[in-house]
Amino acid sequence: MDSTHDQTPEFYQNVVVMRHGDRIDNFEPLWVSTATQPWDPPLVQQGRVRAFSTGRKFRDNLGFPLHRVFVSPFLRCVQTAAEVVTALSAVDDDPNALAGDAVSIDPSKLKVSVEYGLCEMMSREAIRLDVAPKDGNWGFDISEREAMLPAGTVDYNVERVYKELPQWEEPVLSTKARYEQIVKDLADKHPTENLLLVTHGEGVGVALSSFKKGATVYEVDYCGYVELKRPIFKKDQSFTAGEFEALTHTGQTGVSYFIPNSLSNDTS
Repeated sequence: MDSTHDQTPEFYQNVVVMRHGDRIDNFEPLWVSTATQPWDPPLVQQGRVRAFSTGRKFRDNLGFPLHRVFVSPFLRCVQTAAEVVTALSAVDDDPNALAGDAVSIDPSKLKVSVEYGLCEMMSREAIRLDVAPKDGNWGFDISEREAMLPAGTVDYNVERVYKELPQWEEPVLSTKARYEQIVKDLADKHPTENLLLVTHGEGVGVALSSFKKGATVYEVDYCGYVELKRPIFKKDQSFTAGEFEALTHTGQTGVSYFIPNSLSNDTS
């Protein structure tokens, strides 16, 4: 879909790539020893609070509406997406509302879909061998995950880019290529909508380093995110797109990166 254009863009498409909230195994080390699916930790309450607050931040400060959400099937990402979508879709607008509160939403405001291509790095670099399932069964029930999302927001008609999880021991370079390509593929499928992709730390890092020349990402906070933007051109009845640009907001988005041979060493 990428092309070089001389004409004025019809509009710009925005894609926000976000990491999940605080996961329980980083706060309660003994959780893994009793968990039935130790490779798939849920959020702690602070993670839910952080996700809800980030959703409210998106609603109030992004400067553009989000129309569609895609989320990794891992539990921590689905729970994060549920909180963000609730905050984005809230209609009562109680400034004191927190994660877990009964918040009234308008489910028509945005749609959500689970996308396997946004999943964790499927290798020992991200999931320890003693934690990964020995039988290769990751136990993801997608309908169960969809039921965790706010009622009325799930789009059951979207065709997934990845029909299943990548194979275990996915090479690191393949993972990085997957994260870069899934951003483009999802954006190309929905060129008239702004997207939120809820994924893992490596996915957010790749989203910045792939679309900001020379950037090396060294840390992505919980709920850290990257904003991408590209021009969309219309010719006859079809759309074509320019290149993505990663926008940076120093000190605001929870992604730390370095660009060599420059003065930039930002926590965006």
